[in-house]
Amino acid sequence: MPRRSLKWLEDIRRSGRVIREATAGITLEDYLRNDLLRAAVERHFEIIGEAMGRVLRAEPDVAASIPDAARIIAFRNLLIHGYDVVEHATVLKVAQESVPPLLTRVDELIRELSSSA
Repeated sequence: MPRRSLKWLEDIRRSGRVIREATAGITLEDYLRNDLLRAAVERHFEIIGEAMGRVLRAEPDVAASIPDAARIIAFRNLLIHGYDVVEHATVLKVAQESVPPLLTRVDELIRELSSSA
């Protein structure tokens, strides 16, 4: 039986890849000048956080194997509910520094769960 979290992990991977590609090599100044880029990055972080929340509720053991799962969900909540206090420099830093290791872990989990399904 396939694990329910596989679909959500795929969503995390897809959105993480978009964020990684969109922010690779850009400066904070580039990021601040581009409203559409910021909106897209934030939207994909929202998807990641929502998918992580679903994994946590459905299969807590899977979420527990992802470093900072709770912080990922909290970041999503900040972007949605605290839109007026979002620090764009922080969003870009998370995109460039935290998304790559998240993608590595999610890729590992997808392989593990797919082989055991």
